Amino acid sequence: MPSSVTLRNLPPDLPQSRSNTDSSDRRWITLSAGILIALWLAIYVASMFTPPLLDDADTVHAEAAREMLLRHDWVTLYTNGFRYLEKAPLMYWELAVSYKLFGISDWSTRLPLMLGVLALVLATYALGRFAFGERGGFYAGLALVTSVGTFIFTRFLIPDVLVALWLTLGYCFFLRSLEESPPSRWTCWGFAATCALNVLTKGLIGLVFPVGAIGLYLLLTGNLRHIWRLRLVSSAIVFLVIAAPWHILAAIRNPAQGQARGFLWFYFINEHVMRFLNKRVPPGYDTVPLLLFWTLLAVWLIPWAVFLPQALREVLVRLSRIRNGMDRRQRSNFLFALWSLVILVFFSFSTRQEYYTIPALPAIALLVGGWLQREESSNRDSTERRTGRISSTVLLAVGILAFVIGLVVLAAAHPPAAGADLADLLKKNPQDYDFSLGHVLDLTPEALGLFRGPLLGFSLSMLLGTVTNWRMRRRGLTRWGNVALTLMMVGLLTCVHFAFVEFNPILSSRDLAVAIQK
Repeated sequence: MPSSVTLRNLPPDLPQSRSNTDSSDRRWITLSAGILIALWLAIYVASMFTPPLLDDADTVHAEAAREMLLRHDWVTLYTNGFRYLEKAPLMYWELAVSYKLFGISDWSTRLPLMLGVLALVLATYALGRFAFGERGGFYAGLALVTSVGTFIFTRFLIPDVLVALWLTLGYCFFLRSLEESPPSRWTCWGFAATCALNVLTKGLIGLVFPVGAIGLYLLLTGNLRHIWRLRLVSSAIVFLVIAAPWHILAAIRNPAQGQARGFLWFYFINEHVMRFLNKRVPPGYDTVPLLLFWTLLAVWLIPWAVFLPQALREVLVRLSRIRNGMDRRQRSNFLFALWSLVILVFFSFSTRQEYYTIPALPAIALLVGGWLQREESSNRDSTERRTGRISSTVLLAVGILAFVIGLVVLAAAHPPAAGADLADLLKKNPQDYDFSLGHVLDLTPEALGLFRGPLLGFSLSMLLGTVTNWRMRRRGLTRWGNVALTLMMVGLLTCVHFAFVEFNPILSSRDLAVAIQK
């Protein structure tokens, strides 16, 4: 008995206690990271090899990377022999390296983006772990790796997931700087480096988004003096060393010549200012209606977005106290809310595509992950558990509705005749093709007959997942409810992939190219 009392009263900073704690932390980190990596393998790597590349963004961007290798020119992008000055280079550098290492193929084209997804999921987990603890970080990463939006918009070769990665890492450095007195060089330089990499990924928004959200955070919390603690001179040097060389070389190698304007006008004025004002030459994509654009941010995080209202309520409760000091959790939640808000407001005054909200998805996943951690750690009669059960009931209603609609569509979608061509069964809506998902509106009941398998799998996944989650949360087993939702999303996203493979001949000329090549 005396020995047990002595052990129980050991101070936590003794070497033995610290060693045990560190060992336990490492085990949890290994387990959480292992689960997230396994889900990434099942969802993203398994779908990396099919279908063929699309005719639009995929092939244009892949060709730019291929010509980069052929020309040995890592400064000026070319597609089909023409200069392609409107894009920042980082994604194309990654593609060219992948081609150099693994050859040119569909899967080697998608590999850098898939690795970017993995890095984003692990960065979200690390940031959530810093803000909310181990369980909150894990649920944030879980929500992101199984989200609809992250999956759909990695079917196209676009850099928005990489933008989200650099934002996540940048905000992680910033939150750490708030707890360091003064902030270390590596923290400040790390933030500057992530901003520079983001500029090399998608232009000036890589600087506008973090500066906007952090500036608003410091203004509202009455802590603007923190800016001067971020080692502005040395951080600016780090930023310029990374971001400036390519821009300078591109301007030197592509000057204005007579009536032909050079890189500086085309890249900064036409592709940034004029695109924002919807006056780009030539006109770009169409603009998603504003209300739909805001709503899609929650849609892309289905099913986890059903817990977003209570997560946002936790942020709003703290607004009255933001100038009186907040703990780490409150600071993080407030920053995550501003992170997503700045992106939504920015594009509210500009042209908008469905995927422009993707860089805000980690912020929403983090808010939801923090709330799921609170729900799980609270007692059975707590407010968190009650609101969790309400959300699971809402999700159950959605699941049942999706199942019924799926059965109705299946009943109406008769199997097509043997040898039927999908193209002959679709409607044509060219006025909607300026939206990234516009071709989905071409589907008809007859065309859906080719998608009976994915439709059935989708409907069953929604029903079984939402019913199981509802039952588990009713019994107080929130962790198992989250397991049910995770498995539901694995099945659902697998069905989405198979449907995409079936639909791909409409979006890709691969079969025609192979026939011509023969």
